[in-house]
Amino acid sequence: MDDDLFGLTNLPYGVYSVAGSTPRVGTRLGGQVIDLATLLGDTVFAAPTLNPFMAQGRERWDAVRAAMIAALTDGVPHRGAYPLADVALHLPFEVADYVDFYASEQHASNLGRLFRPDNPDPLMPNWKHLPVSYTGRAGSIVVSGTDIVRPRGQRLPVGGTTPEYGPALRLDIEAEIGFVVGVGNPMGSSISAADVADHIFGLMLFNDWSARDIQAWEYAPLGPHLGKSFASTVSPWVVPLAALDAARIPTPEQKPEPIAYLHMDEPWGLDIDLEIEWNGDAISRPPYASTYWSPAQMLAHLTANGAPTRTGDLFASGTVSGPTKDQVGSLIERGEGFLADGDEIVIRATAPGADGTRIGFGEARGRIAPSPIGARP
Repeated sequence: MDDDLFGLTNLPYGVYSVAGSTPRVGTRLGGQVIDLATLLGDTVFAAPTLNPFMAQGRERWDAVRAAMIAALTDGVPHRGAYPLADVALHLPFEVADYVDFYASEQHASNLGRLFRPDNPDPLMPNWKHLPVSYTGRAGSIVVSGTDIVRPRGQRLPVGGTTPEYGPALRLDIEAEIGFVVGVGNPMGSSISAADVADHIFGLMLFNDWSARDIQAWEYAPLGPHLGKSFASTVSPWVVPLAALDAARIPTPEQKPEPIAYLHMDEPWGLDIDLEIEWNGDAISRPPYASTYWSPAQMLAHLTANGAPTRTGDLFASGTVSGPTKDQVGSLIERGEGFLADGDEIVIRATAPGADGTRIGFGEARGRIAPSPIGARP
């Protein structure tokens, strides 16, 4: 059962409300949402976002997690507990900045073969030297359950030479893992790959909706813009990095040896199994375990030039894909069509937890709404 994925070894953070109340921070235990301000007597959790708590740092995160486990171990009913069906779940934190990586070798290779079929190497020359990424829009990140309006933009008709403006015809998904920065770094400094546990607060599911026809026309020479910026969907629960110790595994072998600031004696990834459901049918199960660049290397690269990060920054892995068709994280890799109006995509994931348990991430759900008739730029 889904409730079994939210036991004491998980205890994710989210923001909820009940009828007539303002949003507050809670955790999920089984099929219940538990108000943390009530459980722990701490007013930081009466805030409508996780940002004030995340800004307190790792020592505080660890102390609160220990207190939550201690308070909930007895299994007795608690004040401030609500059935999951009775609450509304909200975007769990105020997103500061957002960066999307391109960290799966299988995904990058699949797209390279599609877009550069005459190139003997599907990867670009820089790909195995640095985690490639682009900076996106924080303001268009929405919580699971939000409808996604089909975007409009310039696209080049098949066989044409002049672009036209209209609704995207090749609307796609990208199943990803998102990483939430709890404590950032000042401008001019950087974060070492060895120190990321002091900065990454937790993980969530991420769907980077993509308008492939808009993206194809605008992509050269500067990269993604309107084909990506219209919407990204996240799950309502942030799973603490501390809950995923049992899911840590080595990354795939990295050759050539990464440059010094990306070097890790034992680069670690995470054994997370994703599932993509399209209109109720499971179509793919991407394995995050196969992702080439580690979360630590992504964050180290993001700050390598002295760029600052802040509480609430979000960086995502890029599309997670495995080596087979039933493990790809986007529709373009399947080659079997794109999203129609009314289609619904649900992304779920689980990972090993402590003591032989499994940990759930909830879901990132979105339904495609039609582009407004007569919409103009």
